[in-house]
Amino acid sequence: MKFFIDTASVDEIKQAMDWGILDGVTTNPTHISKEGRKFRELVEEICAICPGPVSAEVVATDAEGMVREARDINKIADNIVVKIPTIPEGVKAIKLLKEEGIKTNATLIFSAAQGLLVAKAGATYASPFVGRLDNAGQDGMEVAEQIKTIYDNYGFPTEIIVAAARGPHHVLYAALMGAHITTMRFEIMEQLFQHPMTDVGLERFLEDWKKVPQ
Repeated sequence: MKFFIDTASVDEIKQAMDWGILDGVTTNPTHISKEGRKFRELVEEICAICPGPVSAEVVATDAEGMVREARDINKIADNIVVKIPTIPEGVKAIKLLKEEGIKTNATLIFSAAQGLLVAKAGATYASPFVGRLDNAGQDGMEVAEQIKTIYDNYGFPTEIIVAAARGPHHVLYAALMGAHITTMRFEIMEQLFQHPMTDVGLERFLEDWKKVPQ
């Protein structure tokens, strides 16, 4: 399974790259707004740091506007992916962009039916927001698993990005179900390393090493 980081922070992306486990980046207007920088220059830097797919989102809500923005975003770098909201106009835009060879990430997916629609339209990636579904009282991972079953049934090439992960448990579940990718905030990626027994074990090994004649 691939790991994407859900951020627009250059420092966080560099740290994740340094760990050697980062495969891509997903951004959104909220992440971009927190950085206080111009959209294009920030995304250009992110694309230069991470050679894997980098998702950047359109803000238009009509198909014509989305396609126009997507064409412009697509010029930023070879590894760019355009995020499109899963609304009727968005699905229409995904189909048009597929025909132009522009990679898309269908975002804001909250049902398996939406996952099916974007795959039929030709989305490169589909992003079910599992954490937000959990917060609303629905099992987000169940929805992601339903989408995985549908894609397997019909051989859709669309890759599933388990998005809005709320902790290591979502990452683990995504791997067990065979999702292609999980995107997560920096602190959740950091949590994957952590276990109290690892810390205790390392401390003991280091203390015992001091007893070895040098």
